[in-house]
Amino acid sequence: MNKKIERVQTGVRLEKRLLKVLKGLAEHLDISLGDLIEGMALHCFENKPPFSAETLGKIEQLKNVYDLELSAEDSHKLKEEARGDR
Repeated sequence: MNKKIERVQTGVRLEKRLLKVLKGLAEHLDISLGDLIEGMALHCFENKPPFSAETLGKIEQLKNVYDLELSAEDSHKLKEEARGDR
């Protein structure tokens, strides 16, 4: 059974390397980035793991490719650089 929904366009800002990993994972799973984010959120809301062991392995590969060293522990400690700090 398919449920009817309404999607909206959003202007979410994400850490650059994290976005690259998410896009790479969506491409690997052959789904849109929006579908990936929706699925992750719905799984998290029910405290269910969103990924299989195989998919977690792919995520680790993508993290290595894009030099993403951030972890869940970093999630509320991130501070964006000011434009002049680069």
